[in-house]
Amino acid sequence: MDEQALLGLNPNADADFRQRALAYFEQLKVSQDAWQVCAEALAQSIYSDDHIKFFCFQVLEHQIKFKYSELTEVQQQLIRETLITWLQAQMLNPQPEKTFIRNKAAQVFALLFVTEYLTKWPKFFFDILSVVDLNPRGVDMYLRILMAVDAELVDRDVVHTSEEARRNTLLKDTMREQCIPSLVESWYQILQNYQYNNSELTCQCLEVVGAYVSWIDLSLIANERFINMLLGHMSVEVLREEACDCLFEIVNKGMDPIDKTKLVESLCQVLQSAGLFSIDQEDDVDFLARFSKLVNGMGQALIASWTKLVKSGDIKSAQDTLQAIEAKVALMLQLLIHDDDDISSNIIGFCYDYLHILKQLSALSDQQKANVEAIMLAVMKKLTYDEEYNFENEGEDEAMFVEYRKQLKLLLDRLAQVSPELLLASVRRVFNTTLQNWQTTRFMEVEVAIRLLYMLAEALPVSHGAHFSGDVTKATALQDMMRTLVTSGVSAYQHTSVTLEFFETVVRYEKFFSVEPQHIPTVLMAFLDHRGLRHTSPKVRSRTAYLFSRFVKSLNKQMNPFIEDVLNRIQDLLELSPPENGYQALLSSDDQLFIYETAGVLIVNSEYSAERKQALMRNLLTPLMEKFKVLLEKLMMAQDEDRQMALADCLNHAVGFASRTSKAFSNKQTVKQCGCSEVYLDCLQTFLPALSCPLQKEVLRSGVRTFLHRMIICLEEEVLPFIPSASEHMLKDCEAKDLQEFIPLINQITAKFKTQVSPFLQQMFMPLLHAIFEVLLLPAEENDQSAALEKQMLRRSYFAFLQTVTGSGMSEVIANQGAQNVERVLFTVIQGAVDYPDPIAQKTCFIILSKLVELWGGKDGPVGFADFVYKHIVPACFLAPLKQTFDLADAQTVLALSECAVTLKTIHLKRGPECIQYLQQEYLPSLQVAPEIIQ
Repeated sequence: MDEQALLGLNPNADADFRQRALAYFEQLKVSQDAWQVCAEALAQSIYSDDHIKFFCFQVLEHQIKFKYSELTEVQQQLIRETLITWLQAQMLNPQPEKTFIRNKAAQVFALLFVTEYLTKWPKFFFDILSVVDLNPRGVDMYLRILMAVDAELVDRDVVHTSEEARRNTLLKDTMREQCIPSLVESWYQILQNYQYNNSELTCQCLEVVGAYVSWIDLSLIANERFINMLLGHMSVEVLREEACDCLFEIVNKGMDPIDKTKLVESLCQVLQSAGLFSIDQEDDVDFLARFSKLVNGMGQALIASWTKLVKSGDIKSAQDTLQAIEAKVALMLQLLIHDDDDISSNIIGFCYDYLHILKQLSALSDQQKANVEAIMLAVMKKLTYDEEYNFENEGEDEAMFVEYRKQLKLLLDRLAQVSPELLLASVRRVFNTTLQNWQTTRFMEVEVAIRLLYMLAEALPVSHGAHFSGDVTKATALQDMMRTLVTSGVSAYQHTSVTLEFFETVVRYEKFFSVEPQHIPTVLMAFLDHRGLRHTSPKVRSRTAYLFSRFVKSLNKQMNPFIEDVLNRIQDLLELSPPENGYQALLSSDDQLFIYETAGVLIVNSEYSAERKQALMRNLLTPLMEKFKVLLEKLMMAQDEDRQMALADCLNHAVGFASRTSKAFSNKQTVKQCGCSEVYLDCLQTFLPALSCPLQKEVLRSGVRTFLHRMIICLEEEVLPFIPSASEHMLKDCEAKDLQEFIPLINQITAKFKTQVSPFLQQMFMPLLHAIFEVLLLPAEENDQSAALEKQMLRRSYFAFLQTVTGSGMSEVIANQGAQNVERVLFTVIQGAVDYPDPIAQKTCFIILSKLVELWGGKDGPVGFADFVYKHIVPACFLAPLKQTFDLADAQTVLALSECAVTLKTIHLKRGPECIQYLQQEYLPSLQVAPEIIQ
């Protein structure tokens, strides 16, 4: 071997050596006999360096995986012998191999097993067992090989081809017939031999048993001698976690419902008599988490049995099983309420399914009602944040708690289905008690009380948030709690979690303010002062900005008395933060978008006259326009790139804010009624000059483009005079992304104004196409994925543009471009339909072709088009589906095929029998299609 190259295998080697080692590995993989050198090195323990040993196994692995069939019988025998020799050496070596080498060796053994067990090496396991016997190092390798074999055969995370899946089924069937009983016997011997003196091997063996249980005959394991041994392990500290997992796999195995109930019950009796059912908070939490998973498995197994028995009509057995389930509820509750969230989380499945049973029963016993209440109290307690939760810097632990809370929410929703009255009464009790003394209560308890009220909205569903009408008891209870929430002063609580929960709940129950509008001013003040938009925490300010806009929108006309006051109070929050250093705005620009939208909504929905609305809108937008002009001048003169970027961002924000105010309008009618058309036209005139700024083009163009999209909706044809010059600027030295974003703007104008913009479209059609073709023809590096994707997206946008033009009845725009240009355009569409393996673009191209055939394919169509139909469109309809890349398993491709068929059908409709004749006599014969198929 190349000793120099092997030096690069060491992780600490420098980059050149590592590069050389990688190249050497690639070289050995393709070499005919390199594997023999590696096999010899392993069999004779030539190298002591771990990385070289690992490397040798990798070469062997590659040989077995990809080139095994190329080997002769003798060579295959050599590989088998090498592995057995290496295995024998493991028991004599003074030191065991490193774990990563043992695992890699096990993988190689497993690959060879999969390849040879059914043909050349049926005694695979017996040969290994005869070598290792009960030698601890040998047993370690044997167990690792078993786990690697299981991973090859049944690992759910590995995607197998149907061929591999068939092979794996055959392997498992053969193993069940030939060797599984012997393997099970060997596991029993290993457990018996090592359970008290080698916990590592015992745990490994338990893991193997747990893995194989899912696909071997259960009676081999679920019998007295095995179960007793496993239960014995449950009281040995170093073994009990693995024993728990092993029992879980046994319980999880599918079997007859009555047998399953018996199995679970016999396990429970022994576990209970061993004292495992009394849970102590101080106990070993890692074990309890596994134990909780086991109890969850037993509970869910019993519930699955109950469901099957009820379905089959065996009422007596179902009743017995239900009793068995009820007997586990006390233990389930102890685990659910445990301080450790992992332990609690592992039992939620059982709890959820148990409630599902209760939901199906016609009446609940007193004990079952007590259980429901106990689960409810447990959920309320467990929803509570703990002292350690870091609100300012949420990490992994916090994320896990948020996930756990989502699981608890599902339980709460299920509780509401079982007993809505009980849930409502419990929440009301907790809520009222907590809010009466919120000043002296810890933040987590106040937060959870409000949170519970918030959660009721989804747990007790109603249509369109009508929580305060209908069922009187429920409406009164919720109304009382909401009144308490907004009058108790709890919004002033000094903790971000309570503050946020307050605002979330107020917005969730906005319909409350239709019933009791007198509370609106109180809540508005909370939003506007130090409790909301001016809070010390940026997180609270940001979320409040969004919630405030939702609150104002939902109250609509009820905001009338407060509009001027609110607009005055948010004045400072609307300021465009200049990019000068040191100025720290209260809200980020994203948050300000919501405030601008809110201001727009307040003005538009008000009951003021059109003049008053116009004046207010002008007050809102004039400062933006003035700032914009100043900043644009500064940008033109800025030298430093960072400064240019900061100024461009700020300009973009100004345009974005103006766009956002227009969201209050649904169409031109509402803009006119409010007398606001002029203000927006002024904005357009202010913002458009940014398009001719040579600096930071991408940022500025993107903002102005978005504004134009909005104005087409709000001002309709009043925008048209501005479009030609804006388009001209946007087409100057642009890149793929610019074009891709500009085309939807042109599509919007074309689809909306149709013939009104025909002259403009005819004028800009070819300049736009030249810009597109120029970008598409730019050379790109072969493996530049992002450039290829940008071109693909631009190509799609180009075809979408042609589809809009033809679909809006404006084919004359294309027809008037001169014969040569028309031909060029048509050829690009044919190319898009056939040559590019992009079904989305292909579908669009066939839609364009069938539209053009419909418009021009008749007797009075443009000169030469009929020829084009037969020479190019008809062949395209056949060539596209014949392409190798045309994959009918893909949904988009099926849609493309359907449009392709529509195109042929349209040709037939337009050209009549002539089309059939052409196919029969000219086109299909040219494809060498047999005459009987043609007919």
